[in-house]
Amino acid sequence: MIYFTADLHFGHENVIRFCGRPFSCAAEMDEALIANWNRRVQGSDTVYILGDMFFRSDNFEEILKLLKGKKRLIVGNHDGSWMTKADIARHFESIDKFLETTDGQHALTLCHYPLLTWKHAKRSYMIHGHIHNDTSMDYWPLLAAREHVLNAGADINGFMPVTFEELVENNRSFKGLSAGKEEPDEKI
Repeated sequence: MIYFTADLHFGHENVIRFCGRPFSCAAEMDEALIANWNRRVQGSDTVYILGDMFFRSDNFEEILKLLKGKKRLIVGNHDGSWMTKADIARHFESIDKFLETTDGQHALTLCHYPLLTWKHAKRSYMIHGHIHNDTSMDYWPLLAAREHVLNAGADINGFMPVTFEELVENNRSFKGLSAGKEEPDEKI
């Protein structure tokens, strides 16, 4: 199985307030994120983490050891500092800033930051993080209007890694789109 997530922000006390997360402290949030992850993900599953896995965390090595599955990191703006302090090659199958790939059914472009255009945009999906659940920025109407731009952020995906189908449905709800719209013109 393939899963997607972003903006976990393990260890980041302030993200709870910034994003209205339902946790009293970073330790409670971290515990819930780990439990949610391991309830879904098995050892042979792949999880694409679209950036900002940790921020101000001092126990990233312990958390990485606890998380099941094959982890593939797309680097986000808050990942640089902890990555220099961890043996990241031991914990991740791959580390990229940008990745064009497929899940076997869909062409995917993966980047921490949302893109408004990308290679084969009419027949593929752009999966991102970075914006959490923020709809206040001036670019939001442009993102909301694009069905093929999918936010993998934990804040809109139940604080757990999600499948592609769940990602599509959660984004429809987040963007206020009706279900049943067309997929891109072509599948891989």
